Amino acid sequence: EPSIRRVLRTPEHWNRIVELAAQSGGELPPVPDAAALNRFLAARRKADPVRFPDLSLAVIKLLGRGEYALERPGQPVEGHFGLAVSSYMHSTAPNRRYPDVITQRLIKAVLSARARPYSTGELMDLAQHCTQQEDVAAKVERRVGKSAAALLLSQRLGHSFDAIITGASAKGTWARTLSPQVEGRITQDFAGLHIGQRVRVRLLYTDVARGFIDFAAER
Repeated sequence: EPSIRRVLRTPEHWNRIVELAAQSGGELPPVPDAAALNRFLAARRKADPVRFPDLSLAVIKLLGRGEYALERPGQPVEGHFGLAVSSYMHSTAPNRRYPDVITQRLIKAVLSARARPYSTGELMDLAQHCTQQEDVAAKVERRVGKSAAALLLSQRLGHSFDAIITGASAKGTWARTLSPQVEGRITQDFAGLHIGQRVRVRLLYTDVARGFIDFAAER
């Protein structure tokens, strides 16, 4: 029977994950390998639990976002790279996620030998819809968190913080301070910074209503 699977595609920035592993005293193969990544992260969690949250955050950013996808019987599915499994679906919290409701309805139909409640086309549309709605919900959560963080730092303009780079692209460069743990955009002296890099930043500006936090990198 067709189903909706939770997938996380092979990361495009695997080479940067390999670099992070080397900087942390580990080693990863040049070709994406989910099992090797899991072993590396487990080892780093045990060896350096204090700094592990920073490392794992950088890896998560580089892995990219998950999504829901239709799986047809007899056809290969992308799989979930982060979990190193090929067959993974959400089915345990129908009060929280709509994809769980879909999965449980499919399972109940099979167990009772009834016709499945959705056509293949409907499942494809639902997978896309669930991914889109997940993105919308995540944006709302991020906006609330950003406003709370901006309020927290609003009285500390000019202060400097240790931070880690969490995003670096044409859209902007972002850093998360280590204490307190808040994320903001580096608007000055950001050239050459890359994800996972440690940096010292100075707070320039906050806007609580819009959730803006601006930093300058200290060189």
